[in-house]
Amino acid sequence: MSTATETGTPTATPMSDSMTIFHAGSLAPPFSEAEPQFEDEYDVDVNREAKGSVASTQKITQQGRSADVLGVSDFRLIRNRVLPEYGDWYAIFTTNSMSIQYREDSPGADEISADNWWEVLTRDGVTIGHSDPAVDPGGYRAVMSQQLGAIEFNGERLYDDATYQALRENSTVPTGTETNLEGQLESGELDYVFYYQSISANSGLPYIDLQPEVDLSQATSEYAKHYAKAEVETGSGTFTGAPIAYGLTVPSVAEAPGRGAQWVEYFATEPGRQILEDLGLVPVDPVVVPAASEDAIPERVMNVASAQETLGPLEL
Repeated sequence: MSTATETGTPTATPMSDSMTIFHAGSLAPPFSEAEPQFEDEYDVDVNREAKGSVASTQKITQQGRSADVLGVSDFRLIRNRVLPEYGDWYAIFTTNSMSIQYREDSPGADEISADNWWEVLTRDGVTIGHSDPAVDPGGYRAVMSQQLGAIEFNGERLYDDATYQALRENSTVPTGTETNLEGQLESGELDYVFYYQSISANSGLPYIDLQPEVDLSQATSEYAKHYAKAEVETGSGTFTGAPIAYGLTVPSVAEAPGRGAQWVEYFATEPGRQILEDLGLVPVDPVVVPAASEDAIPERVMNVASAQETLGPLEL
């Protein structure tokens, strides 16, 4: 009796019994939730490593390591840094937005709102935390959100350049990725943190949803052009603002590419999409893949994806 191979072709060679996933810290909640279900369904041992998306990508491109799935919070890292040497394709599978989280006893917590957060966060003695822009998109997106508030959108802006500079002066980078920020907020080391709405919504602490002109959530041409006015220079490259869009790929260095394709398929269908939604992310349905890579995309992924010639507002 034949079994499925790593490529999905019926032969006598079985799938690998283990797989490795490198992924963004903000994907830890949905991937952790999915892991036991996926392992039971496919009889495979899943090994995950969570780190900033830039750092996760560098494990493959700079450290010579192998993974069967790479999941990043900015798909452009795959498009611009993995392809074509370390991969052939990617899938855009979920979106997110930026938010501000705080404690009930943070300075100004009793008066902060979506209409005055910049005024509260620029007060003397307030400490704002975000992850490291050089290793984590959550970090460079935090800086972009602050920048965008001082840039006109439809003839108006939230605050002036001096307020932006005050936000930066109160900002600190206490950790590499967003995964430790919540603990530092709870301990009082930080008063406010900029990170993803999906993290804020599941922490139990109060938070503020930001205006669409600064939260990087809107995948329309008008907003994308506005977001692109933000730019952050880091030791690992210069990043330009764009709507938040997460990417998945099976790198060409994968040792169990068939398992990797199964994982991508899982998050392109139920129950993977439901897990994303339950944990505050917004699934892309169907997942989007570039038409130019169609021949390289595993059949099981292509069957649940929409191949597009252009990514429209995401094509930055």
